[in-house]
Amino acid sequence: MKIKLFVLGLSLGISILSGCNDDLTQVGTGIQPENDRPLVYADTFYMKAKTVQTDSVYARTIYGSLGEIYDPLYGNLKSDFMCQFYCPENYRFKYTPHEGRIDSVEFSLYYSRSWTGDSLTPMRAQIYEVTTPLARDFYTNIDPEQFCDMQKSLGMQIYTARNLSVSDSLWNATNSNGVQSYQPNITIRMPKEVGQRFYDATIQTPEVFTDQNTFNQFFPGIYVTNTYGTGNILNIESAQMKIFYKYTVKGSADQDSLVYANEIFSATSEVIQLNRFKNTDISHLLKPNDSIAYLKSPAGVYTLLTIPAQDIASIIQGRIVSNVPFSLKALPQEEWKYAFEPPKNILILPKDSIDTFFKNNNVENSVTSYLGSYIQSTRTYSFGNIAKLIKAHMENSPSKDLEICVIPVQRRVGETYNYSYQKVEYTVAIENYLKPSGVKLRIDKDAMTMRVTTIEYK
Repeated sequence: MKIKLFVLGLSLGISILSGCNDDLTQVGTGIQPENDRPLVYADTFYMKAKTVQTDSVYARTIYGSLGEIYDPLYGNLKSDFMCQFYCPENYRFKYTPHEGRIDSVEFSLYYSRSWTGDSLTPMRAQIYEVTTPLARDFYTNIDPEQFCDMQKSLGMQIYTARNLSVSDSLWNATNSNGVQSYQPNITIRMPKEVGQRFYDATIQTPEVFTDQNTFNQFFPGIYVTNTYGTGNILNIESAQMKIFYKYTVKGSADQDSLVYANEIFSATSEVIQLNRFKNTDISHLLKPNDSIAYLKSPAGVYTLLTIPAQDIASIIQGRIVSNVPFSLKALPQEEWKYAFEPPKNILILPKDSIDTFFKNNNVENSVTSYLGSYIQSTRTYSFGNIAKLIKAHMENSPSKDLEICVIPVQRRVGETYNYSYQKVEYTVAIENYLKPSGVKLRIDKDAMTMRVTTIEYK
């Protein structure tokens, strides 16, 4: 390890200090006596990295994922979910069904066009009734068989992501704002007895609709899974159960007419949705490696970095840490068809902070957590100056090295304007990334080099 010592002149002092985000000042360095000028040190350290398996992530969301896909590098991924339905307090049917009968029931899944994999591979969605009320455990390794009767299916439907029964003109139609108006969906016919059970309960046991809790006991929800096909995963934006019936109205000639109506129950943010991700064939990613570490989402594997904080503390001996530029370099993506894309955003934070960060709906604060966005042209994730992270760790745990996790995340943004009336994005939420993605990070000696700039005042 080499230590270089510089005595600042006026111009050098200003240029170096202007790049730091510590609470230091540039004022006065040019008029200080020679012996009073700050000393700047630049030291080089090396991080270590490895790939770590995780069987689940925290995913409190209204968005689902459905399907199965195999990647030659990142293995097999199967996605499905369970959801409750929102019910207004003291719910009743809008109209009285003709002769008290329900005509039909449908379950619909609405998905985005940003699916992963082959748009034409045949898949089968199958649904089951949840028989045990769901618990608020939002980790993605939940076992649906603990909550469902897997011997009793409520329906199934073969589908392709690009529904060929929908014409190109309808599929590509746009509204006045240029937004595509057709929402791709999968519709599964359910037994009409389910809807009949709902209506009969509003008459015979209306107390089950008193509030959301009593409704959840009456109808705990639906489990949606894939039971045929592999090669595609859909991003589910919403789920609805629709109960169809007819009701009677009086005409102007005092004649009865039958009018169609429906009741809609939706999976919303007010109720529980539990996503399950099952990764297999990933053991080769965990083998010791001196050149590559892996990231894969959802769940799967992540990269664990070890920063030699003990060595840093012993070398700098109380100096002020002013600048630690930090970035991660990626290798080229695979070129086979439907290869996973790198996650757009990744988060770094101390290993012991992962659980509370996502449970508490935190966002990056550039002190103990930093966000990096993927730059395609350089294949780099840049996090800026992480000096505050290093300082905070050495103050709290000076005898331990710093372990930080590298995690793919979804960043949700808001917009505001700065003093120059320029639009500026800011983070409103950070969640674990639930879309299939993968990237290889370089962990060779050059990529793991960490340069720490410190300042000492005499």
